[in-house]
Amino acid sequence: MRRFMVLALASLAVLALPALTQERAATLDGFSPDGARAEQQLEEKFRAIPSPDNMRKSMQLLSAHPHHVGSPYDKQNADWILAQYKQWGWDAHIETFNVLFPTPKERVVELVAPTHFVAKLQEPAVPQDPTSNQQSEQLPTYNAYSIDGDVTGPLVYANYGIPADYDELERHGISVKGAIVITRYGGSWRGIKPKVAAEHGAIGCLIYSDPHDDGYSEGSVFPEGAYRPKEGVQRGSVADMPLYPGDPLTPGVGATPDAKRLPIKDALTITKIPVLPISYGDAQPLLAAMGGPVAPAAWRGSLPITYRLGAGPARVHLKVASNWDMKPVYDVIAKIQGSTEPDEWIIRGNHHDAWVNGADDPISGQVDELEEARAFAELIKGGWKPKRTIIYCAWDGEEPGLLGSTEWAETHADELKQHAVVYLNSDTNSRGFLSAEGSHAFEPFVNDVARSIMDPEKNISVWKRLQARRIEMARTTKEKDEIEKQPNLTIEALGSGSDYTAFLDFLGISNIALAYGGEAGGGVYHSVYDDFYWYTHFGDPTFAYGKTEAQTMGTAIMRLADADLLPYDFTALSATLKRYEGELETLSQTTHDQIRETNRALDEGVFTAASDPTQTYVPPKREESPQDLNFTLLKQAIDTLSKAAEHYAQVHSRVMQNGGSALASASLASVNQKLYMTERALTSDKGLPGRPWFKHQLYAPGFYTGYGVKTIPAVREAIEQKQWQLAQEQIGVVSGVLEKAAAAIDGAASALDGAVH
Repeated sequence: MRRFMVLALASLAVLALPALTQERAATLDGFSPDGARAEQQLEEKFRAIPSPDNMRKSMQLLSAHPHHVGSPYDKQNADWILAQYKQWGWDAHIETFNVLFPTPKERVVELVAPTHFVAKLQEPAVPQDPTSNQQSEQLPTYNAYSIDGDVTGPLVYANYGIPADYDELERHGISVKGAIVITRYGGSWRGIKPKVAAEHGAIGCLIYSDPHDDGYSEGSVFPEGAYRPKEGVQRGSVADMPLYPGDPLTPGVGATPDAKRLPIKDALTITKIPVLPISYGDAQPLLAAMGGPVAPAAWRGSLPITYRLGAGPARVHLKVASNWDMKPVYDVIAKIQGSTEPDEWIIRGNHHDAWVNGADDPISGQVDELEEARAFAELIKGGWKPKRTIIYCAWDGEEPGLLGSTEWAETHADELKQHAVVYLNSDTNSRGFLSAEGSHAFEPFVNDVARSIMDPEKNISVWKRLQARRIEMARTTKEKDEIEKQPNLTIEALGSGSDYTAFLDFLGISNIALAYGGEAGGGVYHSVYDDFYWYTHFGDPTFAYGKTEAQTMGTAIMRLADADLLPYDFTALSATLKRYEGELETLSQTTHDQIRETNRALDEGVFTAASDPTQTYVPPKREESPQDLNFTLLKQAIDTLSKAAEHYAQVHSRVMQNGGSALASASLASVNQKLYMTERALTSDKGLPGRPWFKHQLYAPGFYTGYGVKTIPAVREAIEQKQWQLAQEQIGVVSGVLEKAAAAIDGAASALDGAVH
């Protein structure tokens, strides 16, 4: 589901970088000296096993036919994946859930004035691409969980369709009430676009892929190049997943046979207005027929037209009707029982369903996961026994709304809260740079793993290559210097858009998401052209980065499964929290200043007219004077957590002296449990304001971003919405959660100190 968003380097500077073997630490965090030596030897064996040829064969098989939820090949693929795990000796089964999954039965988009045009709403087959012609098996181009509707109205262009774009329309005196909005993909997750359009009174929404963002402006289009062709369409879910992901009818509980289900009319995540995706080939006649003011420069795409805002004279008829059926999703769950700590679980997942053939999304990640599993089976044959239980998951139903992973996590919530140490996720994978996201207490651990993995093209570690990329992309000399001096590279926070969401946001389980990408180009996302032909020409033709992904994930899992002491580092978390708090204060002050300046200008009768005299300009509205926020409680809580983090770091440093020899005889079971429970302490049972499903207080998808993360979301979003009283209340809530987390970290530090002395 999630697009890999990373910019490719124009060139990689030639740096005097040490060899990979010199980068590795003499010890491994959390291992005794003997344990570290044994672990490194096992890792070397593991990293030699994953086979690019196997990945290629598996991808060709799994992407041979469309395999969306409810299709014959969805079940066939799940059965094949299950058979592989059983063949390798894993304890594996399929767990099935029944979910609401609408599929289209009628779709109409037509221009009815000032001329007539009927959109094709069809992606044509490409002769070179043998699976693009499977029309009878393909899902049509549509947006899942759009409400049914039959509407006609004037067309208004709303750029990316985010809240700020409607503010801009208002400044031009343009209302979308009673209109059909057309927006381009980008700027936010697709489900936000009909949501915001409906909030402003629109009666329908169209989403198209502009070639400026996703087409010929980026490079040659498919099949000559990697980018989206004229009639390519991005399918996708538009369920309001920032409220809750998973089955719309069973929020918070697993979609099991005995689950109490909402009536469809009461499902909050189904859109309020009909919506369809269209190609830029279908969008161009609609946009060209529009009148009204010329769109601002930043709103103009790359089509050979004058972009205008509307409304009118273009009028559009939009009709959407779906089959609102219940469909099964098939989660493949496979397990290796831990030898000494079987009740501590290391969980790894990647989905197997796709909108169509899905070679890139998600099979590129799924075949890597399978090769990891096969490699582990080979190690077990050689005598390896992981200390902790390893659980591998091939999720179904990710594309429509994280269905399989969410329903599994909700069904097994109690045991996961008790036993899950960490969840590791992947989705798509291709040529390029390492992308690392996750819980910040694992930031140094992720860096250590990245230092152990060789980039298949550059003959340096993937860590060094990522560092070089960040230096290359840095905007200032100061930023470059900081990156060069940092002992560790920062990892990004997780929002949503893939199967980690239920584990992190709902259950408070630590997360790590790893993938490669950024050099393949992209333009077939969620289209019929995301298939084996595209991937083997543009994605990762030799599967070299598939092997690298398997090596990276497998190394991380082995270290987590075998460590005597789990590799948490809370100083990275506390440093990140200090940065987040500073961002909140800056956001609050900037918002205050903007409101006061606008009100002052209105009081003085001063406002800037539109630069184009032919355009209407509506001055901004007066806003209430903002309430000054008091961040003292939050600062104190972060300081308390920082002291607890330092306490743990000091104890950890003593324990790891002499290569961690103190770990060899220590009893650490209770310490490790306290460590992985620290992430649970960052949750609140009440959840976020208006979003009780989202329990985590540091990370969540934004209410108006969908995929993009909002950190300390309850406070940040209240400030963004200028809800000052709520922001102040949530500062208190988050502060209490951080105090609770600090106590949990202190408890882990004391337990560790007692275990080794």
